[in-house]
Amino acid sequence: MAVYSGNFDLDTSGNADVIDITAGVSEIVMASGLDNGIVLVYVPGSTAAITTIEYEPGLVQDMKEALERLAPEGRVYHHNERWHDGNGHSHIRASFIGQSESFPLTDGKLLLGAWQQIILVDMDNRPRSRKIFVRVCGE
Repeated sequence: MAVYSGNFDLDTSGNADVIDITAGVSEIVMASGLDNGIVLVYVPGSTAAITTIEYEPGLVQDMKEALERLAPEGRVYHHNERWHDGNGHSHIRASFIGQSESFPLTDGKLLLGAWQQIILVDMDNRPRSRKIFVRVCGE
């Protein structure tokens, strides 16, 4: 089994910024030269997450509103009391989604649904620079 690793950087605006990263992931997959296997996409940090949605404006807004209902920004969080950084809600939101996703690699392409894109959701309460890591394992 061969393993190929790549990464790319992007800047976010924070506050549940939803960014389509499918193209960046696909570029690394193509560069790997592998045909069949598995692709892992990971973002380090405890206030960002990787998942999939149909990336269109209505659903992006729905995602932001759902995250606000799940862990409202204006609530009291013990994390904020300790660190005074105001991003307790960001940690909670990211923990529910998670920092990685895996996808099948079939015939050299990510196996995604017709309307499925890979997204980064940066939930911190400030702009951030994020590094996305992609590992392709296969043959």
